[in-house]
Amino acid sequence: MSYQSQYFLEAKEAQKRAYAPYSNFKVGAYLITKDGRTFYGANIENAAYPSCICAERSSLVTAISEGYRPGEFESITITVNADKPSSPCGTCRQVLKELCDDDMPVYMTNHTGELLESTVAKLLPYGFSGKDLE
Repeated sequence: MSYQSQYFLEAKEAQKRAYAPYSNFKVGAYLITKDGRTFYGANIENAAYPSCICAERSSLVTAISEGYRPGEFESITITVNADKPSSPCGTCRQVLKELCDDDMPVYMTNHTGELLESTVAKLLPYGFSGKDLE
C-alpha cells in the first residue's frame, strides 16, 4: 500500500483530539488495518510526564482492544504540529515492533503535509520483540 493524501487529512482529524496542555505538541495517528478498518489515536499528556500516552500507541492499543492481533495492520500515519515531521519516540517504536510487521509503512507528516516515509524495521533496526522468542 502506498501513501495517499487522505491519510494526512485523517491524521489531522485525529490530532484535533489531542490533549497537550503542557507541551502544546499535538500528535495525531491514523492506523489502517489489513481488512480496511481505521483507528484514530491522539497524544494524551499528564502532569506526571511518564504517564503520557502517545498517539501511535493510542491507536494501536485501541485496535488491539477491539480484537485485532499483531500483524493485522497495513500502515500508520502520524502528524505533528511542527515545522518538520517527527518520528515516533523510542517507546512507540518498540510497540510498533511488537504489534506490526517489520515492513509496515510508517508515514510521518507535519502541519503542512510534508512527508517522511519509513518502515517499522527502519525505525528500530535490530529491534527485539515477541517474534524473537518463537
